[in-house]
Amino acid sequence: MKIGRFSLKPKSGMGAEDYDDPPRPFLEHLIELRDCVIHCAVVWVLCEIAILPFAPRITQWLMAPAQQAQSMIQGLTWTAGFDILLKIMLWGGTALSLPFLLFFIFRFVFPGLKRGERTIIVFSLCTSTVLFGGGVWMAYEQTLNIAFRVLQQVNAWMGVKVEILTLDQHVEIVIKTIIAFGLAFQLPLLLLVLGWIGIIPSEVLRTRRRLAIVIIFVIAMVLTPPDPVSQVLMALPMCILYEACIWIIRLRELARGKTKEEPAPTDGGEA
Repeated sequence: MKIGRFSLKPKSGMGAEDYDDPPRPFLEHLIELRDCVIHCAVVWVLCEIAILPFAPRITQWLMAPAQQAQSMIQGLTWTAGFDILLKIMLWGGTALSLPFLLFFIFRFVFPGLKRGERTIIVFSLCTSTVLFGGGVWMAYEQTLNIAFRVLQQVNAWMGVKVEILTLDQHVEIVIKTIIAFGLAFQLPLLLLVLGWIGIIPSEVLRTRRRLAIVIIFVIAMVLTPPDPVSQVLMALPMCILYEACIWIIRLRELARGKTKEEPAPTDGGEA
């Protein structure tokens, strides 16, 4: 990158072939950044509008986990539908626009990165998508159904009669639980990336396993509805993913160690 009369050259050991960004004036980079921000803002607004026709169907989808109590879910204020519509637009529009936002951001950032850094980002993005989808599936298909059933049983055991459930509160619980599971499943990916680049060795993760399990259960307790079943349903997959991170990082360390131990090739023509 070129700033004024000065040029920022790659460091020693970094070949020019590792970069796709030729030296350019600093003002040109600012113009590209401005265009990236404008494109992201326009796409986000368009996705917020595009999600509007699907808001009623999404509302029914959010009510589905409470199978045995759907007749009890009601809106108690004139603005209940409008409040839910705003939430669906915010979260649904953002989720819909996310692939486009990442495209514009990466199109701006990638030319200034080395080939290895681009590979790590693409791998992390693909893995993050899979983990987030797994967390959303776990929350929607398993955790919410069990959590609502357990809460109903607790109310019946305590003799508490619940006849009306507010629609906006139910939708908020479902959305928060889905997002919480999706984000919680990203924590192992963070450990995997840090271990892959050598910042956190597998030995540290192995020796801190008990502490990590306690932290995982505390996170699950904070992010899930107030029942032990949903907490366990979040914590167990996270513990399994944590253990998988240890083995993957360990294999990476062994492969890196073998590469370092290989002798450098010698020229057979030299005396």
